[in-house]
Amino acid sequence: MVAPGTVEGLIPWLLTGWRLDTPLPGWTVARVVGVVLIVVGLIPPISAFVEFTRAGGTPMPAAAPGQLVVCGFNRYIRNPMYFGLLVALVGQALLFGQVIVLAYAAIVWALSASFVRWYEEPTLTRRFGTEYAAYRRAVPAWYPRLVPYVSA
Repeated sequence: MVAPGTVEGLIPWLLTGWRLDTPLPGWTVARVVGVVLIVVGLIPPISAFVEFTRAGGTPMPAAAPGQLVVCGFNRYIRNPMYFGLLVALVGQALLFGQVIVLAYAAIVWALSASFVRWYEEPTLTRRFGTEYAAYRRAVPAWYPRLVPYVSA
């Protein structure tokens, strides 16, 4: 919980001081959308953390479960934790009215995508072989599919 708390709480606070700027007239609607995105964006990471715990591990690579987790939000998107945190960051950008949070979200996505591409995917391929390959082919990494994935 330390890493997501830092990404979603500490760093945005350091960037914005949690000041509510009003960049354009009528920004109230954007703020409401921002709050909705924050709440909705936090649901997949929390749910995925619970699913990893139920599977006998955590999302941390050092304490990963012994099985491939393909339940909950992972049936719709391969990276529900990163995706949800990015949605919440966009929500914070709208809530605070600060473009710097959008720039930060882009950096977070680039770092997350790099980590996934160069560490997580090769590691999961080695650990779970054809099971992960089938899952990877069927479930997008960065946008949700419309119907849940069902492993064969």
